[in-house]
Amino acid sequence: MRRILGFESSCDETGVALVEVAGDAPPNLLAQALHSQISMHQAYGGVVPELASRDHVRRVLPLTREVLSQAGLALDDIDLIAYTQGPGLAGALLVGAGVAVSLAASLDVPALPIHHLEGHLLSPFLSADPPQFPFVALLVSGGHTQLMRVDDVGSYAILGETIDDAAGEAFDKSAKLLGLPYPGGPHLARMAEFGDPEAYALPRPLLHSGKPDFSFAGLKTAVLTQVKKIGEAPCDQTRADLAASTQAAIVDVLVKKSLLALKETGLKRLVVAGGVGANARLREQLNAACAKRGVRVHYPELSLCTDNGAMIAMAAALRVQRDMAQPRRDGGFEVRPRWELGS
Repeated sequence: MRRILGFESSCDETGVALVEVAGDAPPNLLAQALHSQISMHQAYGGVVPELASRDHVRRVLPLTREVLSQAGLALDDIDLIAYTQGPGLAGALLVGAGVAVSLAASLDVPALPIHHLEGHLLSPFLSADPPQFPFVALLVSGGHTQLMRVDDVGSYAILGETIDDAAGEAFDKSAKLLGLPYPGGPHLARMAEFGDPEAYALPRPLLHSGKPDFSFAGLKTAVLTQVKKIGEAPCDQTRADLAASTQAAIVDVLVKKSLLALKETGLKRLVVAGGVGANARLREQLNAACAKRGVRVHYPELSLCTDNGAMIAMAAALRVQRDMAQPRRDGGFEVRPRWELGS
């Protein structure tokens, strides 16, 4: 039995979690704690990297104590410490990595770097309905939108990805054009509930390209054009209609491309991970489309769609189970702000 403490600090959430793994049994999440910096960054309309890094410094140790208290364990009960190595904000990554490696050295336990996107990709294994390998994964997290074939932990083949803006960026940038606060995506989704998704004929870039790649920059430009046509101080219904039409365009593309990737691979299992995976319309449309084709769809729990320490600890646990972990004991570390998962 091994207990793994995981740290996530790639952007604007500080996450710490403790996972227990024994033999071939599914890893068990013992405790987790998360602090979001949303309220701090709202005044600036987006994440301020220096402020994010400083807040991670303030939060990481209290959150660690909270997790250990929840689990009823002490630091001496930890066997391995995992942390996000990248991608993400360099300063923010350095906080989590520095704390993790220093703590590991003080406890004389190994430290294991984890890819942030692998954490998202494997987060559905913490759900009540975990997937089985192989599967197609739709990864929609922050600046990343990718479709992958996943044959096992560490075995990832990119089927398609965005050539410009990601889906999350399209949500956030469109929301900002509509005057919605940071983070824009969830606010746009809530406003869209009261709008007509067919009110505006917005483009679905690359929808009929026959390839599982994405492009959302043109959609953002189309939303800007509509905002200018609407003029200043539009009524609430007009804004809701544009929000609903924007969301519908993004979701249509994500669903169509996911179905294309499933058809190309012949697989009957789809995993959706990342922050956009919490979008209710996306889940509704994917569930309906996949049910017609006999495809099982798996999502992480809603609380695990955003960045969190549990997904980092889980990814480490699955690597340990497969004897794939390459931890360090020399106290050295590096962060990788830009890091392709396929590499």
